[in-house]
Amino acid sequence: MFGKKYFVIRELVVDMRMLRAQRDFMTNCRPSIAGTNSLAGLTRQSSRRADVPVGGMAKRGLDLTLAVLGLLLLAPLILALIIVLKLTDSGPLLYGHRRVGFAGREFRCWKFRTMVVNGDAVLDEHLRNDPAKAALWNEQRKLVDDPRVTPLGAVLRKLSLDELPQLLNVLAGEMSLVGPRPVVRAELDHYSSSTRHYLAARPGLSGLWQISGRSNTTYLERVQLDRFYVMNWNPWMDLRIIFMTIPAVALSRGAH
Repeated sequence: MFGKKYFVIRELVVDMRMLRAQRDFMTNCRPSIAGTNSLAGLTRQSSRRADVPVGGMAKRGLDLTLAVLGLLLLAPLILALIIVLKLTDSGPLLYGHRRVGFAGREFRCWKFRTMVVNGDAVLDEHLRNDPAKAALWNEQRKLVDDPRVTPLGAVLRKLSLDELPQLLNVLAGEMSLVGPRPVVRAELDHYSSSTRHYLAARPGLSGLWQISGRSNTTYLERVQLDRFYVMNWNPWMDLRIIFMTIPAVALSRGAH
């Protein structure tokens, strides 16, 4: 029994080192990855149908199996969050933001609402009064001290509990458990030639970005991580990322 545990732990350490090495490689090659096709020769997918998302039926089968299992196991937690949210806020329970999915199709990416109801107006006023924050928002699409986020919402975001409703997006085939970070259409301007890689996959509930520092990464690094994932996808990478998401979320690494 001890021997089996030793080998499992050793394999996990090796996997973590491998993913860290992949990220270091991408960071060192920053100019070539987000802006050119210089990685084309490294892809493990020599041919892929343009009308089928990365991973095809194998990835979809894994998504459905684990999403259903996750909903069953997390049902008590989800119910508790619903009760707490309704008791502390009379506004809508869920918030569906328009995101771009596979092949450019838009869908509503569901989350537990963590912002005030008039969030857009609050953000516009905040950015008008602070040009430095406006510049940061235009570059990163994120703010460390977002004025729209409620106190309870900040806790849910830090633990990524606000994203649990995205399991419904996974069941609907709009998202995958693992994939590129879902973005709004305007953000694709940051992807340059990597846009085609983003559009070749379903956006993910988790991904390389989530286990690599999340908001501590630059936008360019996020693009690099998404591109690397799409070009090198295999089922074992998905399983590794899912397994590594648990400690990343529990420790709130890079969560703002």
